[in-house]
Amino acid sequence: MNAIIYTEYGSPDKLSFREIEKPTPNDDEVLIKIHAVSLNQADWHRLTADIFLIRLGNGFMKPKQHRLGADIAGRVEAVGKNVKQFQVGDAVFGDISTNGFGGLAEYVTVPEKLVALKPSNLSFEQVAAVPMAGVTALQGLRDYGKIQAGQNVLIQGAAGGVGTFAVQIAKMYGAHVTAVCSARNLDQARALGADRVLDYTKSDFTREGKQYDLILAANGYHALADYKRALTPDGICVIAGGTFRAFIDVMLFGGWHSRGAQKIKFFLAEQSQADLQFLAAQLATGKIKSVIDRCYPLNETREAFRYIGGGHARGKIIITI
Repeated sequence: MNAIIYTEYGSPDKLSFREIEKPTPNDDEVLIKIHAVSLNQADWHRLTADIFLIRLGNGFMKPKQHRLGADIAGRVEAVGKNVKQFQVGDAVFGDISTNGFGGLAEYVTVPEKLVALKPSNLSFEQVAAVPMAGVTALQGLRDYGKIQAGQNVLIQGAAGGVGTFAVQIAKMYGAHVTAVCSARNLDQARALGADRVLDYTKSDFTREGKQYDLILAANGYHALADYKRALTPDGICVIAGGTFRAFIDVMLFGGWHSRGAQKIKFFLAEQSQADLQFLAAQLATGKIKSVIDRCYPLNETREAFRYIGGGHARGKIIITI
């Protein structure tokens, strides 16, 4: 089968299009013929090792795991003898990052607990966009942010994969939503339901004097003190991804800044089949939608990575197979 492989950290030029052996599912796994994969910042970080912690987990000088692609959508082609939830022919989607990535290929084997059924009225591209970004937005707002109807909620990075889902999910929970993004994405944020939009090149929400009950910072980059200034006295700031500095600040000083009623939290989403099913139901009924910027065929994966590396993707980038 064809697959995308990398054996060195670096630019998208390190990616190669190769023929490798087609996998066989273990007893608790399903073999999936891939139709679509969405790229995430996690893929970019694993390729470039621009965050030092990547090297600690995947090899200091060279990657131990040579595959990329976490968010997949496809059709079950074979099942292991212990698989109970799925059968051959089922259309499924999921996040396979804890299984070593590997979605940028024609086939992949994964434990059945990592995937969920695709609604029949959605395309493979639509559901491939959901797993990592959608679950991050959902868990960040619901589980870490404790979102409530009527709250003033700010989404920083509202044009990206996590941000586009977060704006819609916050509205679904009945919040008044302020979306922060660049000028070219303001209309998109409004179309997704944002009540108020801010162009971050012209207005710094941490210094405008307005306070929010909940801030979801997708790829946050402000200092923790700045986020605190923009929170209500008992507000919560949830940082999902971002610069290495932001991660270190929360690890070292998050407890200090969260001594009172205000809370600042950095989190990584947990894979959840139940949350995949919940999001699929919202997409199927039109309560939320996937925002897809561009689609590329598998043999143009380098170009797709160059685009996502530019930092200006609007929603999700999809690889079709």
